[in-house]
Amino acid sequence: MNAAHLIDTIKKHPDYGKAGMILCHNGVVRGTSRDGREVSGFTMTVDREKLRQIIAKQKQLPGIVEILVEIAEGELSVGDDVMLLVVAGDIRENVISVLSDTLNAIKSTVTRKTEFFV
Repeated sequence: MNAAHLIDTIKKHPDYGKAGMILCHNGVVRGTSRDGREVSGFTMTVDREKLRQIIAKQKQLPGIVEILVEIAEGELSVGDDVMLLVVAGDIRENVISVLSDTLNAIKSTVTRKTEFFV
């Protein structure tokens, strides 16, 4: 995964001149679960069709120029990159809300993980 590559790709978008902000999310595997238990990593699966649908819908929102996402699949260890999500748009109110909504939709309907506890 390479956030700089995704940003460079967005900068080549034909509507990039309309963008006033590029916002990035870089999710990583942390060493504890949400309930505080220590983990060594997890296995990630991704529903690519649901991901495509979410991105297509979010791109239609006002002010959004582009949304790019990469999600790792398979076994991941603590510290590994899990997801890069990059949103470009006109003003921060539009970009921040779309990044947040897109991230929440991906985490709730696209990805599934099985944690490995220490």
